Amino acid sequence: MMRAVLSLWILSALICVAEGRRRRPWRHWGRRTASDVSLVASANKDFAYHLYRKLAAQSDSQGKNIFFSPVSVSVALAALSVGARGDTHRQIFTGLGFTNPILTQTFVDQAFRSLLGWATQASTDTSAGGAVVLDNQFKPKMEFLDVLKKSYFADGIEVDFSKTKESANTINTYVEEKTNGKINKLVKDLNPNTVMYLISYIYYKGKWQTPFDPKLTKEDTFNVDENTKVPVQMMNMEQDFDTCYDQAVKTSVLHLPFNSTSSMLLLLPDDMATLEKAVSPTQITKWLKQMKSRTYDVYLPKFSIKTTYSLNDVLAEMGMTNMFGARADFSGISEGEKLAVSKVVHQATLDIDETGATAAAATGIEIVPLSLLRVPVLKFDRPFMVLITEHQTGSILFMGKIINPNI
Repeated sequence: MMRAVLSLWILSALICVAEGRRRRPWRHWGRRTASDVSLVASANKDFAYHLYRKLAAQSDSQGKNIFFSPVSVSVALAALSVGARGDTHRQIFTGLGFTNPILTQTFVDQAFRSLLGWATQASTDTSAGGAVVLDNQFKPKMEFLDVLKKSYFADGIEVDFSKTKESANTINTYVEEKTNGKINKLVKDLNPNTVMYLISYIYYKGKWQTPFDPKLTKEDTFNVDENTKVPVQMMNMEQDFDTCYDQAVKTSVLHLPFNSTSSMLLLLPDDMATLEKAVSPTQITKWLKQMKSRTYDVYLPKFSIKTTYSLNDVLAEMGMTNMFGARADFSGISEGEKLAVSKVVHQATLDIDETGATAAAATGIEIVPLSLLRVPVLKFDRPFMVLITEHQTGSILFMGKIINPNI
């Protein structure tokens, strides 16, 4: 019998940013032109800011670091969309910002093939690809596998998911090798009914164009808020930097180039809420155009952070609702059983030191047959409120809170 659970995991390990020879522009890779691929790249940027605001708005994010890989999430959902149909597909595409009529599934697949090719052909320090880890009893549609192989660079790996420990070790070893040990335990446990894991990784490593001198790194203080201060190792460098100051949002913008075609943009606001409302692809472009080279004495903390998110609610708020319930249509993956997404999780890490920056991220999408989705339990076995309303007038006739029904 076919095992009951289908799990899709998209892994992206992004290490900023590659050293070595200059990269060839990605417009020369793949079948699409630069202007064609830019439609998907532009949508990815809009999706990144949209997702950021959703994560920042979560109540449990208050006072916490926010760090994630929009590329990882975009690749995960784009790969998932290959097997989606009907309204489920439309919602995923709309949520990703793929609303231009030109952006068909085939177009998007080929665009991601070019964008991922940017990593594979950039230098020996960069790689991109993935794997389809299949249970030996599960047979998805060949068309689905073919697209993942050609556009998302997926290798084929077969396991027996009923042997959960061995299967987890297989996945973790693959991920660890592809990310040079940056992510060594993506999978902690496996459902023995799993039939598929889809892995997509991006590995990108490099150094600052001008490294910080370790001798100048000293212990200093970081002000978390008005009442909280924490010690940090503060790096220091005095030289010419490309910078600008946006008076409207009261934010200093610093451009730190890496030893490649990539760079880091650091935004230091007087008020974070004001900046978060203003930041957008258009705003970033404006800042880059306004930048001038000036001599600054820059201090940047040396740090390592790790974040974890559950994206079910966030993605549902972004319009991707069908894939989580009875309306899910993933008949492009398998016609044997109706499938639905049960879990979307994301993890990311960022390390900054004198030599450069290292980041890694993983996005997991777990899919189960609809028949196995648990029916939510609503059990009034603790204090609750009650309202009695009059429908025609909308009046609340009775309202109360039940603490102890025996009194």
